[in-house]
Amino acid sequence: MPRPIHFEIHASDPQRAIAFYTQLFGWTFTQWGSEAYWLVGTGEKSEPGIDGGLMPRRGDAPAAMAAVNAFVCTVGVGDLDTMVTKLTELGGQVALPKMPIPTVGWLAYGKDTEGNLFGMLQADAAAK
Repeated sequence: MPRPIHFEIHASDPQRAIAFYTQLFGWTFTQWGSEAYWLVGTGEKSEPGIDGGLMPRRGDAPAAMAAVNAFVCTVGVGDLDTMVTKLTELGGQVALPKMPIPTVGWLAYGKDTEGNLFGMLQADAAAK
């Protein structure tokens, strides 16, 4: 059964967000190569939970008091192409088409029937 394996925080000011989450929760942030992307460590691997990422927000920040103002969770899947097809067959929409995350896998973002954004990732170390 596919499970959440990763979350992303989209930030208008990544350094401000890094400082906030570091001070609030003690999370660690490590820049991924030269990309404007930081891996988020949320705790010990022996404890329950998932790690994530932080990236610059594309577009406007969510409106104040908006109903949706949250992290994006990513679900691990075995076959991304099949899941994207199933997404649209069930009334969802592709928000970001399939793209490679080098050395990690293939990622696509979808919107559910309620407009909620989520990611799906197929692991593939050869992705490029």
